[in-house]
Amino acid sequence: MTISRRDFLKTTAIALGAAAVPTWAYSADISGKTLPDFDKNSLADAALKLAKKLDATYADIRINKYRIESLSTREREVQAVAKGQNYGFGVRVLVKGTWGFAASPLVNAKEVERVTREAIDIAKANSAFQTKPITLVDAPKVSGNWKSSFKKDPFDVPVDEKIEFLLKINEAALGVKGVSFVNSSMAWVNEQKFLATTDGTRVEQYLIRGVPSFQVTAIDRAKGDFQTRNSLAQGRGAGWEYTSEYDWIGEAKQAGEEAVMKLSAKPIEPGEYDLILHPSHLFLTIHESVGHSTELDRALLWEANYAGTSFLTPDKTNKLQFGSKIVNFFADRTQENGLATTGWDDEGVAGQKWDLVKDGKFVGWQTTRSLAPLIGEKSSRGCLHGDSWNSVPFPRMPNVSLAHAEKDVTAEELISDVKNGIMIHGRGSYSIDQQRYNFQFGGQTFWEIKNGKVTGMLRDVAYQSRTTDFWNACDALGGKSTYELPGTFSDGKGQPGQSNAVSHGCPVARFRKINVLNTSS
Repeated sequence: MTISRRDFLKTTAIALGAAAVPTWAYSADISGKTLPDFDKNSLADAALKLAKKLDATYADIRINKYRIESLSTREREVQAVAKGQNYGFGVRVLVKGTWGFAASPLVNAKEVERVTREAIDIAKANSAFQTKPITLVDAPKVSGNWKSSFKKDPFDVPVDEKIEFLLKINEAALGVKGVSFVNSSMAWVNEQKFLATTDGTRVEQYLIRGVPSFQVTAIDRAKGDFQTRNSLAQGRGAGWEYTSEYDWIGEAKQAGEEAVMKLSAKPIEPGEYDLILHPSHLFLTIHESVGHSTELDRALLWEANYAGTSFLTPDKTNKLQFGSKIVNFFADRTQENGLATTGWDDEGVAGQKWDLVKDGKFVGWQTTRSLAPLIGEKSSRGCLHGDSWNSVPFPRMPNVSLAHAEKDVTAEELISDVKNGIMIHGRGSYSIDQQRYNFQFGGQTFWEIKNGKVTGMLRDVAYQSRTTDFWNACDALGGKSTYELPGTFSDGKGQPGQSNAVSHGCPVARFRKINVLNTSS
């Protein structure tokens, strides 16, 4: 069932009143709001003291709260408005070199004791099957508060203002002749996290992230054909200011025009082409081929249930020529507006930046306190994360980005040296094998390049390559002015599956002689 905007606004006050739930945040912290009536530090003290008494060599407790909001529209109608929140705690213990974990939504002293004992019992039961004891590298004792870099909390913005924003996007697209349909939506997440460990760490964090999006459809009824163009902008670790700092209305109009152009675009002739890849597209190729392949748990076969392992192995560190000499990938949990940016990970290791590929050579891994000693490293890279208070924290991807050229090279300069090529914008279809090696990617829009000039739109394009072949084919990068930080709001991993938000910064980049397919044939 759908309702018009007018009917929606008539019922907003009633609907929100019925759905209202108490809001809270950590007392006397950066949010200025209050928790339910319990003392998180006293509860943490009780859990950690009991865990040590029951033979845990290490323990931590996370007390987390989550708020979510999503809205969707179609043309001039409101499709859905949803709000929710939940909170609880999880206790993780290390006993006889084996992990145990238990969690509960009932945050009180009696339940903390019960859950801690349950975590201990699980660890002891699991220890019968432990082939090699878990060891942790040291981590400094830390304390403090951290807040992500948002300017305006989206949860303080009225729902009708959010609806107005989405409907303006729709109107901009519908104003283009030939556009038949448009859907728009937005989702916002607020995480409020408290962590205490037996190492003495006590930290609190307040994180906001959001993802507006839309899809425009144009139809040629005479030919029985339709084409779509999705928004190019992706999720960001930002607040409501994202809706004004990016030109969503202008892009919606452009998307409408490009969806119509797709209907008459020239089908691609399969063959080898030079590719100019825009950050709105390249970020996903980075995510799949670089982000996942440098996860150490995949390389060590600790993780294979969701999307496989990795062609990389520890013996390739500092040896494998991953890409050309201009290719430099870095992991960074401190990038402003990054979706995986954080003050500390879920075992209290501070956010940091480090190299994964330096001058084309593979040099680094994503690690946690338990993974680091397996490759002889003395400290963790801070990559432990659980997507909820009731989720077991495990290794998750940081922001993984491609460094731009030192000189401020423009996209036009990269295009000028292409005789026969394609420029690709936007996230499209993707497929990659279980070792993150062989892949195929599509996009949103494809532009023919002939003799250094963009000559028109193409359609039905996808390219194929192997990870190391592809990155070694990169012969030029754009400068700082072409650098953007797109991201995916939902990166799945593990079983039971968990979802992580992560960004991948990159400039416009050029790749020589890449195999291109026609996806309609």
